[in-house]
Parts: sequence; C-alpha cells; structure tokens
Amino acid sequence: MLTAAHKSSLEEQGYCVIEDVLDAPKTVEVRHRLVEAAAESERRGIPTYMEGLDPNPNNVRVFNLLDLDPVFVELISHPVALEVACHLLDDDFVISNFTANIAKPGSGSMTIHSDLALVLPEPWHAPWSLNVIWCLDDVRGENGGTLFMPGSHCFERREDVPADMADRMIPLEAKAGSVVAMDGRIWHTSGANRTQDEERALLFGYYSRSFIRPQWNFNVGLSEETKATLSPDLTEWLGLGVVANTNAGQQVQLKGRDKVTNLF
Repeated sequence: MLTAAHKSSLEEQGYCVIEDVLDAPKTVEVRHRLVEAAAESERRGIPTYMEGLDPNPNNVRVFNLLDLDPVFVELISHPVALEVACHLLDDDFVISNFTANIAKPGSGSMTIHSDLALVLPEPWHAPWSLNVIWCLDDVRGENGGTLFMPGSHCFERREDVPADMADRMIPLEAKAGSVVAMDGRIWHTSGANRTQDEERALLFGYYSRSFIRPQWNFNVGLSEETKATLSPDLTEWLGLGVVANTNAGQQVQLKGRDKVTNLF
C-alpha cells in the first residue's frame, strides 16, 4: 500500500497519510478495545495520566499496549506498518514501544520534541526511527490532531530548530482507519482538544534502527503469556531474541523472513 506518492511525501515532508488501512467496523472494534485497555492499565496500577508529560488528565496515555490486548500485537506487525518500517529503516529495525493517546475535550499540548532527538545525540542525518500512527477517530486540529512541522526532519542539530517553531506547526488531519507514517526526526507535539464533546484516539507504534536503545524498555515487562503468543519475527523485533540488537541481529533478513543461520 506504500505508493510512490507516499514515499515522496516521506522523503520531502517527513510524513505521509495512508488511508483506509482499517475498515470502519475494525476501527470501531480497536477503539473499543483501547478504552478497555486503558481501564486495565489503571487496574494494574499503571496510571493513564503522567504529571509533567501532559498539562492535565484529559490527555489519557496508555502504555505497553502489547501486554493489554492481542489486537495490538496484530497491529504492530500489520503488513502496512512493516512495509513502511522496511522502507524507511532499511529492513533493520526493532520495535521500541506501542502506546496510545486519547485526547479528551480540554486536553492540552505537551512539550515540542523530536522522538529521535530523545534517544540519539545530534547530528540526526538519517531516518533512524519511525512513528506509525493509527487513527481511531477522524483527526483534525480542533479535536487535538498532532501538531508538527513538515520538513523538520531535515534539522540535523538543535541549533537548526527555529525559535518560532510553534508558529510553523500544522495539525495532523486524517480519517479514522488511516495510518500516518512520520519520520522520527519530525518535531511535533500533541494538539489541544478544543471541542466540547469529541475525543481523539491515536495509537503510536515506534520503530527504530536496531542499534538504538529504546527510551523506555517496555518490552521487558511483557508477561510470559503474551510472549508465548509472539511469532519468531515479532520476538526479534521486540528485542527478546537471543541476539537482541547486536550486529548479529542485523543479519536477520526481515523482508524475506528467512533467518541466516551463520550469524557470526
């Protein structure tokens, strides 16, 4: 589903929108299961509001989705997500995390940031990480669409970031069921939900080159029950295999799914 136009947009603007990846019934189902996952996270003692990350509790965060419902295991290894990851990250990637954000009316924006800048020192001269964003609602500026600056993936150092960055940002706009692929170097922030009665739910799958250490090691907390359901490929992508993110791990041929036996 990754067309020449998508690839061009990724290269030139740092993002692309892939429409109709999920049909309407599946989108509704996943959204319902996300709400249940948020409740389960709270039941496990993992809060859905992080003071210091968001200005108020109207921005609901759900972490480690893979351990909360099998549907998220399905989505993180969806063929469209893998196609984008293989294209942008040269078939050499690991899955850093899979989280969600539900912006309720009155939610505010977090700090402007680049995801790659959080885990890798400058200069940032290559697309070494990727956000695959699943839109579970129609997304636009009024209901909290992610604010970002197209083309900011070309900034290699913090000194390249303009002082008026906030004024140059535009809201992400996409229909429910769409996937937005966003270069990890793009500077962005969560949008404020200014509506009276709309929620905006997004899932964020974060993929990075295999040599980059995740900001948080969510995958170490996966239950044994969840690990038992993972395919061999997904086990490797989550850093749970015997070679993890060593150079040997890069010998795994992801695109063909054929494992190289002579790793060393």
